[in-house]
Amino acid sequence: MNRHNALAIVKKQLTEHRYIHTLGVTDTAIELAERAAVDPSKAEMAAIFHDYAKFRPKDEMIKIIHSQKWDPAFIDYGEELLHAPAGAYLVKKEAGINDEEILSAIYWHTTGKAEMTSLEKIIFLADYIEPNRRFPGVDDVRKEALESIDKAIISALRNTVIFLMKKNQPIFPETLNAYNDLVITERKERMKKRDGTSKNT
Repeated sequence: MNRHNALAIVKKQLTEHRYIHTLGVTDTAIELAERAAVDPSKAEMAAIFHDYAKFRPKDEMIKIIHSQKWDPAFIDYGEELLHAPAGAYLVKKEAGINDEEILSAIYWHTTGKAEMTSLEKIIFLADYIEPNRRFPGVDDVRKEALESIDKAIISALRNTVIFLMKKNQPIFPETLNAYNDLVITERKERMKKRDGTSKNT
């Protein structure tokens, strides 16, 4: 499926505001993918379809999660989470996207998870930093993304967790797992570099 056809399918599902957001996510995802040596065509498709189910009825999305026997926590932790897993299902069923990497990137784009693939990271981050986003801290994350996708995601996750805690909202377990996984990995890499430097001195 080419970009034109994919956008035509998605546009019917979205408001104008959300469609503009989708265009921003798509361009950002392609840019990140090219820098990270990830297939930009997969990043493009995942980004175009990432919010496909954003405006589907809540009951429909809950029914999908139940029917697929997916984690019921998606239902328990807030309506904003439903469109990601439901979207992965509907994109496969209605748009004919069968690439599991693309579908998984759609599935996890809102919450993140531990051990995300490069494509999953790109869609998660592109959704957060696309140019139309305007909220405290996003410019700092954009700058970090120029240097390291992982570090930018750590900051995005930290900001999200703090935001939810201030609103006394529950935090999806996999979001915390994603943060911990990336922080631990970064710490191990930093220690490895430090040990390598000390051995060479």
